Amino acid sequence: MQTFFVEIKCALGRTYEVASALAEAEIASEIYSIAGHYDILAKFYVDKGVDIGHFVGEKVQTISGIADTRTIITFKAF
Repeated sequence: MQTFFVEIKCALGRTYEVASALAEAEIASEIYSIAGHYDILAKFYVDKGVDIGHFVGEKVQTISGIADTRTIITFKAF
């Protein structure tokens, strides 16, 4: 499995709507509201052969209310 995080910037006033849509899609293992430049931090697991760029572009960025994303790819958990 590959683990990665996506920081999500939402359109104004749409954070809870976006978080609910992510939860309903059942694609993220954990979803957090955060403070700073982004509004949501979501943790994802995908199979080794899955292209993370395509996954984010097709499954995450297409959710209505998302203005911007930043993907953080992980290497090793300690």
